[in-house]
Amino acid sequence: MNVAFALINFFNTKRIGILLSCCSLVMLSSCSVSKQISRQASGILLKDPAISSGHIGISIYEPASGSYWYNYDATKYFVPASNVKLFSLYAGMKYLGDSLVGLRYVKSKYNSAPNHAFYFAEPTGDPTFLHPDFTNQPVMDFFKTDSAADYQFNYQKTAFAAFGKGWAWDDYNEGYMAERSAFPIYGNEYTFYTSGQSVLSIPPGLRVQRLTCDVVTEFDFNEKRFTIKRNQFDNGLFAQPDTNLPLFSKTEIPFITSVRHSINLLRDTVKRSRISYVANLDGEKATQVIHSQPTDSLLKPMMHRSDNFFAEQTLLMASKELLGYMDDEKIIDTILKTDLKDIPQKPKWVDGSGLSRYNLFTPQSFIYLLNKMKNEFGLERMKNILPTGGEGTLSSYYKTSAGFIFAKTGTLSNNCALSGYLVTRKNKLLVFSIICNNYMTSAASVRKAVEQFLQTILAQY
Repeated sequence: MNVAFALINFFNTKRIGILLSCCSLVMLSSCSVSKQISRQASGILLKDPAISSGHIGISIYEPASGSYWYNYDATKYFVPASNVKLFSLYAGMKYLGDSLVGLRYVKSKYNSAPNHAFYFAEPTGDPTFLHPDFTNQPVMDFFKTDSAADYQFNYQKTAFAAFGKGWAWDDYNEGYMAERSAFPIYGNEYTFYTSGQSVLSIPPGLRVQRLTCDVVTEFDFNEKRFTIKRNQFDNGLFAQPDTNLPLFSKTEIPFITSVRHSINLLRDTVKRSRISYVANLDGEKATQVIHSQPTDSLLKPMMHRSDNFFAEQTLLMASKELLGYMDDEKIIDTILKTDLKDIPQKPKWVDGSGLSRYNLFTPQSFIYLLNKMKNEFGLERMKNILPTGGEGTLSSYYKTSAGFIFAKTGTLSNNCALSGYLVTRKNKLLVFSIICNNYMTSAASVRKAVEQFLQTILAQY
């Protein structure tokens, strides 16, 4: 018996020794990788003159081992710019299902005449309605189905403003700052573009004025060098000719939103007047649903071109589906307290797009989110939605790494970020987040340094 116990103790001791040796090797290997990346970060990023004038946070994580390979100021807060869209992406993937709800409606039981239908409709915040990027329009088909019907929108006062907190008010003319609304139409923008020798508009027939010595006249589009602007406090459009400008090709101008304006645009498009709205309609509940587009057909361009309008409306649609009403503050608060309650450093999250400089996130919060999204929605779906090298906002970067990096960019003046997934030469999946703030150089030089750093990691590990 003593011999048997001695043999058992011997083998147990050997096994424990082997396990301890393996753990030590893993720890040593991890430490070695961390030191190597630290040297690379110091040589490529931290001492780069484009970055050293500001601040940088770096985090690199390996999901397979559940360990961080490298952290540098990764728990400090930064302005993440459009990396905020990753959080809006999570909300959309979590709560919008496979297809977007384009409209809710109900056919009234109390029609005024046997052959005259009356529909109550409820807007859902869907940004794809009559958007030029989406040729298939099931909601529009619904309005065209019954030419004799009346349609009345139940429109309640919204709990959100047209602009997010901290947005730059003087960007109202810029295509990247379309207003948020409960009933978007045409992307909440006027679009002008050239076709042959003509200048066309979406929606069709938009009038543009010309101001000359306080005299207002209709603008002649035969002039080929001009810009089109919108008045600050109304939707009046005017042109500014300038022979120093390049030939006009295309411009997108956000309009001031209102339910009245959306209804008027819809009437003009359908060529019917029997479409109206009423505030706080009591009565029959809209129970029928029209789905407009596959959800990922919205989320993919949202990430590839960093579409601010799509991101804001995605957050509002998620609020509508989860809470029953559209409120950006409430949906953010709800998601942070439920789905993302374990986030390592709670962010200051104020909008859906990242246009606001009030947003504050840590690199590790993006690591947490990206890892969570990979686990909940699958890596392949994430790869399909995020741009890779040579695509979208990465079109000028990581061209030799296409198929090995999938990431979201973020850019505001003097701030840029990149967070996503990296597949190394040895087929190791890494999650990374790099955020640079307050540098005094161009964003391009910062992006080039970050690209060199990530390409080094991709090639060596």
